[in-house]
Amino acid sequence: MPRRSILLFAAACIVIAASLAIVTVVVVTGRERASAEAEGVSTGAAKVGGPFQLVDQEGRSVDQTLLNGKWSLVFFGFTYCPDFCPTTLNGLAATKAQMGEAGKDLQIVFVSVDPARDTPQQMKDYLASDGFPEGVIGLTGTDAQIAAAAREYRAFYEKVGSGDTYTMNHSLTVYLMGPDGKYRSALSHDLGPEKSAQLIERVMKRG
Repeated sequence: MPRRSILLFAAACIVIAASLAIVTVVVVTGRERASAEAEGVSTGAAKVGGPFQLVDQEGRSVDQTLLNGKWSLVFFGFTYCPDFCPTTLNGLAATKAQMGEAGKDLQIVFVSVDPARDTPQQMKDYLASDGFPEGVIGLTGTDAQIAAAAREYRAFYEKVGSGDTYTMNHSLTVYLMGPDGKYRSALSHDLGPEKSAQLIERVMKRG
């Protein structure tokens, strides 16, 4: 085969190999991202979390610094929630149990989206219910304070109905925040205690 033909053939092989490598990287990356999202892992940098001014179940004014120095799980809901909120709290209790010693220092923060009914005393009584994790921090505040906190966390909520029987639609994500108070990852509501514990432990190892 003439030298020119050999060189052209070799160049073509290199181009094909490079193209296949690029396709492989794209496919693998796509699969990893899809797998991570299916497990509730956040990929990329997300602007979640930030300053807030709220009141805890003891009536004390608090801000975002309550997240400092501890790993925290933050989620939004309300005490009159018939299903998802109690299920989430029970699930987080099971998640902490799965984590053993590592779960003892994991802080849970429950932010109400129903300040009209969720007074500090109502939050305190609710969080004392059997089956819920011990030491959960319940936060409430004015309509404006709750709206501001929800914006920082990209949390959705809306009032549905009127009168004493109204309910609240709200997002179900649990946000994992690092000891620096910054967002690390998200847990989907249906991930389950075992996978949630595994996810949290992986993220904790990364710091």
